[in-house]
Amino acid sequence: MGLIGLLWLMSCSETVKDAKLEAVQPQIYPDYLGVTIPVNIAPLNFCMADETVQRIDAVITDSHGHELHSQGDESVDFDLDDWHELLAHNPGDSLSVIVSAKYDDGWHTYRSFALYVSPDSIDYGICYRLIAPGYEVWSKMGIYERNLSTFDERALIENTQFEGCVNCHSFNRGNPADMSLHIRGPHGTTLLCHDGGPMAAYNTKTDQTLGFCVYPYWHPSGRYIAYSTNATSQLFHSADPNRVEVFDSASDLQVYDVEKNELLLSPILKQDSVYETFPVFSADGRSIYFCAARAIPEGSYQLDSIRYNLCRIDFDPATGGFGSRIDTIVYAEAQRKSVSFPRPSYDGRFLCYTLSDYGQFSIWHHEADLYLLDLSTAQSRPMDEVNSDDTESFHNWSTNSRWLVLSSRRDDGLFTRPYFCHIDADGRITKAFMLPQRDPRRFYADRFFSFNVPEFIIGPTHFDGHEASRLINDESRKNMGVRKALD
Repeated sequence: MGLIGLLWLMSCSETVKDAKLEAVQPQIYPDYLGVTIPVNIAPLNFCMADETVQRIDAVITDSHGHELHSQGDESVDFDLDDWHELLAHNPGDSLSVIVSAKYDDGWHTYRSFALYVSPDSIDYGICYRLIAPGYEVWSKMGIYERNLSTFDERALIENTQFEGCVNCHSFNRGNPADMSLHIRGPHGTTLLCHDGGPMAAYNTKTDQTLGFCVYPYWHPSGRYIAYSTNATSQLFHSADPNRVEVFDSASDLQVYDVEKNELLLSPILKQDSVYETFPVFSADGRSIYFCAARAIPEGSYQLDSIRYNLCRIDFDPATGGFGSRIDTIVYAEAQRKSVSFPRPSYDGRFLCYTLSDYGQFSIWHHEADLYLLDLSTAQSRPMDEVNSDDTESFHNWSTNSRWLVLSSRRDDGLFTRPYFCHIDADGRITKAFMLPQRDPRRFYADRFFSFNVPEFIIGPTHFDGHEASRLINDESRKNMGVRKALD
């Protein structure tokens, strides 16, 4: 911080004096008490949960005598450079935070709490969709990227540039050089970038497939993309009249061969009696995990009877061929539960999935929780360290397989916000913390959008929104060929 900035800070700060010492730790928003953070994360600015506070003061110290101080009317705002310097001095160590708050009766100083600095860095950023939590109509939405070391956010594309809905963004292990982005509506298309090449608009629906390709997941080689195609509907139903249910009346899986411009189909993944969805490649690229449920009779609305299991099928990257057998990895149906959003860690050690009472659109299920599957033992356990009393849903791994970003509605029960936790090589999980913002209370109170499908990225996307808009609004599309596996 320069001299002018330092003098300004000193003139705006108020000395904490005659403070009443409290035996409890402060109640702050967001709740950062005792969290483990990446060594390169943005400053964890916070405010008091009690909005009657007149001023807040925070001092962070380490075991080497370094100190970081901030004070403000509503929240603390740590200097970005000083924050990163402090974290760089303390990988694998802890920081002590002392918070004081001023009320009508004067200052109160609370018992300190710790921040643990992991030496494991986090990826450059995350990419997400911002969307209003509505049911029936599209409002303004877009795809955005956020630098996790700063507060910088930029829009990649917004639906003010075209008529429709933007969703299903995916990267190959966080590498923006390989990207798939789906557009729904009158200008529906899938935008594909491969190996940093030019963007192209595709028509992914063929006369041999159910519909458009959605829910993409890249093969580690970059040659293939696993997709599902879903006939999706939504309604309010008798199981809970206050909840909208999004459900599939049919769904299949296919794999797109980027090099040959062919959709690879297999009859074992295209059964009318089974709903298959959410395909993901294993870390070694030789298997596909996916969710599968027994189809309900046509015209039936017993949606609370649809339960998905976690399944796996072999995949041969050399030929694009599928195995002849489907294995059930997590038989959730026997527990009267349902699996969605399987995501394997890139080191091949774990697989995280969402478990809810039924269905596959868990974002509207308040009971939805995250589970961790140890792929070496085939044992699952609830992630109690990060689960809350409200929805935990979509999630994804950092490229070093040490951090998980998860979507949660724990904050207010309505808006989905991104949280992060650390998972070490032995499966030990730390307390989740909310995505830092410069002024968290104002940011989350004034922004009436949910963070949808957060995906890690290893660097800026350099996404050309103007070119994407031109391709979307242009009627021309590239068609995909089809190659069927032998029956």
